[in-house]
Formats: sequence, C-alpha cells, structure tokens
Amino acid sequence: MDKAKANGHAKGKIEGEGSYSATADYNKRQADYLKKGTVDQDAQAAKRAIDSEEAASLKDAEEKGKSRAK
Repeated sequence: MDKAKANGHAKGKIEGEGSYSATADYNKRQADYLKKGTVDQDAQAAKRAIDSEEAASLKDAEEKGKSRAK
C-alpha cells in the first residue's frame, strides 16, 4: 500500500479537517498569485475601496464574517 493511501490521502477520498489536498491547492494558488505580480495593484484597489462609498458595505461584510468565525 502506498503512503498516501496508508495515511488516508488517496485522491477523491474525503479528508475532513487538516485536508492535505486543500492545503496543497491553497499553496499553489498563493504561489500563482504572487507570480502574477499584481499584489501592489490589488492592495491599492483595496485601499481605494476602503476610502470610497463602498466602505460601509465592506465593514458590514467584515463584521458578518467575524461573527461566523467564533
């Protein structure tokens, strides 16, 4: 039996919390985003949004997200 199957990490298997495939996917997406090179542009766009009329809506969404994180 290979190591992935022995650890319950076989492709298509439900992994639950601590999902190795989700971690690998997240890491790949983060690396791809950084390679794209738009971090500064995206940060400036976020700053403009926070300083705009959209700010109240963003704050409400943040509070809603925080309330679910407990």
